[in-house]
Amino acid sequence: MTAVQGTPVDITTPDGIADAYLAHPDDNAAHPAVLLYMDAFGLRPHLKSMADRLAGAGYTVLVPNVFYRSGRAPLVELPGFINPAERPEIIQQLGPHARTLTSEAAMRDAAAYLDWLAASPLTTDGPAGITGYCMGAGLTLRTAGAYPDRVAAAAGFHGAYLATDALDSPHLLADRITAELYFGHADQDATNPAEQIDRLDKALTAAGVRHRAEVYAGAHHGFTQADTAMYSAEATERHWTAVLDLFGRAL
Repeated sequence: MTAVQGTPVDITTPDGIADAYLAHPDDNAAHPAVLLYMDAFGLRPHLKSMADRLAGAGYTVLVPNVFYRSGRAPLVELPGFINPAERPEIIQQLGPHARTLTSEAAMRDAAAYLDWLAASPLTTDGPAGITGYCMGAGLTLRTAGAYPDRVAAAAGFHGAYLATDALDSPHLLADRITAELYFGHADQDATNPAEQIDRLDKALTAAGVRHRAEVYAGAHHGFTQADTAMYSAEATERHWTAVLDLFGRAL
């Protein structure tokens, strides 16, 4: 792992200014671009530490506040550790912000994030990688489908509602994806039941998408988030192995 530098940045989108965090190796050289999509709890110290770890492996990583239309992060006051008793109230507070982020608006934003990364002197030429968590896994899948020529690798972990019956479910973009994908599903996850995991896998297989999906036994929704009670150190390290293998191969 190399030394990294992290700084706040602002990204101009068609709908306003998105606050974000940028992490990159502390050498001022160009490195492959990675877009990291947040979970519902948003841009906060833990996500910045995840970006720092990716940057230490040789990537330039952008973590946008995808709820920027509601304000700069943090939108709600978060405790240093989110326990099960506090979780429902925090989710309820964040719900209105999440519901205002339509798939169309999210993909307008995605283009702006990818444009910003491509224009940065800290990124190499070529398509980017994406990794996303919770709701961010769905944004990852959508971005890979919306901008297939701009995404070479995409990973999603403890994703929520990836293959539903909705007319705009993320899995319906499978036939547009050219990136290599990896999914790390939690088997204790009401937002991503076994039937949706199977539906996603079948859609990707039918579309000929290079992908691998694994179900992490005993893992709960949010298993990568060390500032929550859902965290699993074992599952998180497995996630790091998978995402770094994917990016090392595809980027």
